[in-house]
Amino acid sequence: MAATLACRSGTSASHRSASTLLELRLPARPWIDLTTPGERGHQRQGIRVHDGRTLAQSDVTVIDSIPCTTLARTLLDVCEDATRREVERAVDRAEQLRVLDTGALDDVLARADGRRGVALLRAVLAEHRAGSTLTRNGLEELFLALCREAGPPPDGVNVWIPFPDGGGAEADFLWRAQRLIVEIDGRETHAVRRAFESDRRRDQRLMLLGWRVVRFTWRQLTAEPALVATTLRGLLDRL
Repeated sequence: MAATLACRSGTSASHRSASTLLELRLPARPWIDLTTPGERGHQRQGIRVHDGRTLAQSDVTVIDSIPCTTLARTLLDVCEDATRREVERAVDRAEQLRVLDTGALDDVLARADGRRGVALLRAVLAEHRAGSTLTRNGLEELFLALCREAGPPPDGVNVWIPFPDGGGAEADFLWRAQRLIVEIDGRETHAVRRAFESDRRRDQRLMLLGWRVVRFTWRQLTAEPALVATTLRGLLDRL
C-alpha cells in the first residue's frame, strides 16, 4: 500500500507483487512491482515501476484495500520474465482457487499489443490443462520435470481416487492408460512406522482397484535421477 501511495494516482501493484496478493505462489522478487498509468513513472528505491499505457480500468482490482492488477493481467505481466513451469503452476493455482477466467484472459491477450510474454501465455493456455500439475513441494516438482523427459506427462498430480466402500487415497502422480500411480516419499513424511504401515495398506487397496503403485524415494530422485527415469520409462511402456 505504501508503495502504491508513493507513486502517482492510479498506480497498482502488478507482476510478482500482484501475484502475491492473488495467492499464486510465484517466487517473489526483492523489490515491489507497480504499474502506473501512462508511460513508465519515476523509479524509486525498492520499487520497480512498469509502463501502464496498455492498462485498462478493467485490468485493476482491489485486494486488502490495495489496488492491484487482475488475475488475467497479472498472468500476462509475469510472463515477461517467468519460466514456462512457473506460469503453469500459476495457472494451476488459479484453477485451484476457482478464479481462472478464460474470457478475461482472452480480452487481456487481445489488447496485449505485441508485449513480451504473450507467446508464452498463449502456449500455456493452449497446451496445458489447468489444474493438472498442481505440485505441493520441490520434490514433486523435481519428479515432474523428470517425467517430462522420460515419456508422456502424467494425467494428473495429487488426484483423489475414491474407494468403493468410502474414503479414498490421493495419488501423487497418475497415468490412466497405463493404470500407473507413482508415489514420492520424502525424507520425513513416510519415515515413522505408522505412516509406513498406512502407506502399504493404501497401496494394497489401490492395487485391488487395478492400479500399479510404485514408490520413489527422496534419495533416488536426488542421487539417481537417470535410474528413476529409466524405471519410469519402462513402466510407462507397459500397458
